[in-house]
Amino acid sequence: MMESWLIEFLKGVGRLFINPLFYWSLILVLLVGYRRIRQERLNFGSRVFDVFSEWKHTWGVALISGLIISVFMVCIGIVFSYETFIVLSLVTIVLSLTLRFTMLSPSYTIGITYLLLLFIPAFWDQQTFVDQALFSHINFTGLAIMVGLFLIIEAILIIRNRRNDSYPSLVQGKRGGWIGQHQIKKMSLIPFFVLIPSGALTSIEPYWPVLPVGDETFSLMLIPFLIGYDHKVRTELPNNASKRIGRSILLLSLLVLLLAGFSYYVPWLSLASVLIAIIGREIINYRERMINKKNQPYFYQDDHGLRVLSIIPNSPAERLGILVGEKIVKVNDIPIHSHGDFYESLQNSGSFFKIEIVDDQGEVRFLQSPFYEGEHHKLGLIFVTKPYRQNS
Repeated sequence: MMESWLIEFLKGVGRLFINPLFYWSLILVLLVGYRRIRQERLNFGSRVFDVFSEWKHTWGVALISGLIISVFMVCIGIVFSYETFIVLSLVTIVLSLTLRFTMLSPSYTIGITYLLLLFIPAFWDQQTFVDQALFSHINFTGLAIMVGLFLIIEAILIIRNRRNDSYPSLVQGKRGGWIGQHQIKKMSLIPFFVLIPSGALTSIEPYWPVLPVGDETFSLMLIPFLIGYDHKVRTELPNNASKRIGRSILLLSLLVLLLAGFSYYVPWLSLASVLIAIIGREIINYRERMINKKNQPYFYQDDHGLRVLSIIPNSPAERLGILVGEKIVKVNDIPIHSHGDFYESLQNSGSFFKIEIVDDQGEVRFLQSPFYEGEHHKLGLIFVTKPYRQNS
């Protein structure tokens, strides 16, 4: 038996490399990264984050969560047809063609896949070119459970979003002036094993698999599941918004999982759980848009210091522990009223500089450091100003 499981494990890993979603994820992160860098250069005159930044700091969560879901899926015995993941991969690719991660929530990718598989048979029966039984074995309860599980992972990824790890841009405010905006944006590829019909594996217990479809023998398949999120934040610190959004998604995931679990006994509850996942995610998106629309901007030009909009990774500012949202009020004891004052005071500081910063609680702290050869001449600090393309 162990030999059969080992062989199926190796075959399952091999099936990862015939899934087009695996290769599309690599192309997608490159396209999104290059487009973001182009916008950063237009706004700030230089790149802020590197091209692969959108999936940095996600791999630990992705691998651990993929392992946990694999163990859960296989030990419980939730079997999916191969056609289910073909449709899921196609839906995910189509939803990501806009190069935005908004629609890569499992509420949308798995939810829309569920709805398509639910209604495809009604149209499939009208054609004679392809086998009409192709989509006859669909595990709808398993799909609903997947939505809930991956919503938990989405919530964890958003909550863990680092304060200095969101993407800045400039937009015009209601009064025509320029304000700062952050995008809480990440994409992650989560590999997990599932059972599919037909293979060398047979039932290991009378109750297993709990949710079978098709044959009485099974194979393993490693699935590359693409998950992403994209929220714009204008009226508060991005890490505060991340925690609020993540907690909301976590509550939504628990409700979806509860209904999905009960759908084992009442099958129509799987549809209810998927619809709640889609509608709930839309409500969260709408609430965040309303918060940005109604409240005052957090990042704007101020005569009483410069609020840090972003920090370039591996720069002196990051080394000194400066945080997004903190306000620089003095450089070398000279009050700062504009970014011109900041750069002029910094350039005249010689080999050492001293900065006075006001933190979130309004408390003042002092930082001082020498200039090291090759370090960013502006310390890697990004402020709200007119876009670089208008200044050049």
